[in-house]
Amino acid sequence: MTPLVSAEWLAARLQDPDTIILDATLPPVGVTPPINTYNRYLDEHIPNAIFFDIEELSDHSTPLPHMLPTPEAFSRSMSALGVGDNSTIVVYEQEGVFSAPRAWWTLRTFGAQHVYILDGGLSAWTETGLPTESGPVHPTPATFSATLNHEAVKNLSQLKDKIKNHQQILDARSAARFNGTAPEPRPGLSSGHMPGATSVPFTDLVEDGRLKPADKLRDLFLAKHVDLEQPITTTCGSGVTAAVIALGLEVAGAPNVSIYDGSWAEYAQQPDSIIEKSS
Repeated sequence: MTPLVSAEWLAARLQDPDTIILDATLPPVGVTPPINTYNRYLDEHIPNAIFFDIEELSDHSTPLPHMLPTPEAFSRSMSALGVGDNSTIVVYEQEGVFSAPRAWWTLRTFGAQHVYILDGGLSAWTETGLPTESGPVHPTPATFSATLNHEAVKNLSQLKDKIKNHQQILDARSAARFNGTAPEPRPGLSSGHMPGATSVPFTDLVEDGRLKPADKLRDLFLAKHVDLEQPITTTCGSGVTAAVIALGLEVAGAPNVSIYDGSWAEYAQQPDSIIEKSS
């Protein structure tokens, strides 16, 4: 089954106690003043939806942004949010395609078996005329037992091995940051790209606020000379939009996809990292 589900599919399961709905909206980058997506969630959300705070649920023992927590910490967090081992989990965001794939990937990487993304997010839900509610939701605690899938996530050492062995690395940042012609949003980091990486801006996978259909995604990857049958590692600035490419690759049928969790925030600050720029 595709990881994307429709508003109608979710509406039919709204009263199912085993269906858990998560709003995983991160504030958009570079917007001043910052958008408080939790307050937006409180103002309007799908009935019974729980806020999945990607920032709060990350590993805070590292200065790197949005890194995966330990399985033990994630087990505790999901159990408190009412996410159980056998839950059907539907993740959405308030608009566009940006952060919900990161939540989808995180849950899957920690062993959740039935994780989906609401195609079109909250916008698709309200445009269909389905109801919303406001205010906090108080979940019933459940039991979630996280087990990390080590194949799904790569560290710096593994990433450098992939560079050395000329394996496929897809970079979700903008073409200008990839080329080194625009600055990185994080102070002190050089823009540019890893040797051998391919620029696949995550925005190229999105059309009218939704992920493009499978045939268009396959055409996009084909145009970038991506071999869907070979291992692919995705990266971005901080590990969030790399998950948009991972989602697109899954929809397109790629069987072996991983994310470099540290992404450019880690790679570009290493003194021995090679950074290439395009003229």
